[in-house]
Amino acid sequence: MNYETLYTFMLATMALSISPGPDNIYVLMQSLVNGKKHGLATTAGLMSGCLVHTSLLAFGVSMLIKESDTLFFGIKLLGAIYLFYLAYKVFKSSGSLSLTEGSVPKKGLWELFRQGFIMNVLNPKVAIFFLAFFPGFLFSDDMSTVVQFYVLGLVFMFVSFIVFSLIAVLSGSISSYFTSNPKMGIYLKWLQIIVFIGIAIYILVSDK
Repeated sequence: MNYETLYTFMLATMALSISPGPDNIYVLMQSLVNGKKHGLATTAGLMSGCLVHTSLLAFGVSMLIKESDTLFFGIKLLGAIYLFYLAYKVFKSSGSLSLTEGSVPKKGLWELFRQGFIMNVLNPKVAIFFLAFFPGFLFSDDMSTVVQFYVLGLVFMFVSFIVFSLIAVLSGSISSYFTSNPKMGIYLKWLQIIVFIGIAIYILVSDK
């Protein structure tokens, strides 16, 4: 069992969670408009949706791994290419963060949990990202690949939940900081680029 791979996966997940994206920006805005508890409810919904994608990945890709080492390498190669593509998309973006509260309607706790869950489950980009991200971090030669994918999924959900929860709790301070430091968006943009490229390279050089 390679614990170093698990630690690397945790760090990569943390960096991805901190980097501005649609999910953590959505949590931030719901927290600002509806309150911290509502931001936490949104976070719980989003993370619950990850369990669905983890299950699809675990049972789908595990079968492919058993079929062919070449096929598994192809999955990793396509995953790395997709991550390089994400880095390119971030590079072409402006790097500015829009934190306008007027367009965010007020909603109840259960409604936000359900919306976060549905948003995550029905987003094909999440499924593609999991397929690109997870296979390069399998950490054991003896453990079932299904179990390994579930372990990675739970680690991803736990780390992301902690980071997103902090965003919800500290939403007021975070919003004020970004408003007073407009260059922070540029720094976070380059953090995303470095993280995507770093994970892509790691996946390419990692063994099965």
